[in-house]
Amino acid sequence: MSKFPRIILGVTGSIAAYRAAELASSLTKEGVETDVILTDEALRFITPLTFAALTRREVYTSANDGMRDGQPAHISLADQAGLAVIAPATAHFIAQFAHGLAPDLLTSTLLATHAPVMIAPAMNGKMWHHAATQDNVNLLRKRGAVFIGPEEGLLACGYEGLGRLWPVAEIANEILARLKSKKKRA
Repeated sequence: MSKFPRIILGVTGSIAAYRAAELASSLTKEGVETDVILTDEALRFITPLTFAALTRREVYTSANDGMRDGQPAHISLADQAGLAVIAPATAHFIAQFAHGLAPDLLTSTLLATHAPVMIAPAMNGKMWHHAATQDNVNLLRKRGAVFIGPEEGLLACGYEGLGRLWPVAEIANEILARLKSKKKRA
């Protein structure tokens, strides 16, 4: 049995998706059981095999989103999660989640869980600063979502600005602090 609650690590379609593999590895080394859900867009950047090797757990995609433990996968994953982390989170994902859209396993799972949600955005700075994105972020914050980042720096698109995924070690530290405080309260 893990010393921490099980978590969901949702990975969306950002160039920063490769950094989520490092995050999954760090969490696994700390003893965190991590159920990874990759969106179809994330699969354009990284494969399930990478996460399966690093977490030693099944990885969930639209290809295997059927039944799990006798329940629909999104319900089983939602019920077993002590925390949900989306890293990286795109503007598209943030908009879907803010408006209760559930076109995939990740958003369906998030709508079904009572677990706290942490979101680590990664996108072009112009997208991050857009009024629609900021409205969606504020709406999710009002509902209790915690945002980790983004940070300032050179972006994959070549621009400099706010929009980079926070450093993986800092994201992992935030997750572990949340899990430790949750365990103390339990």
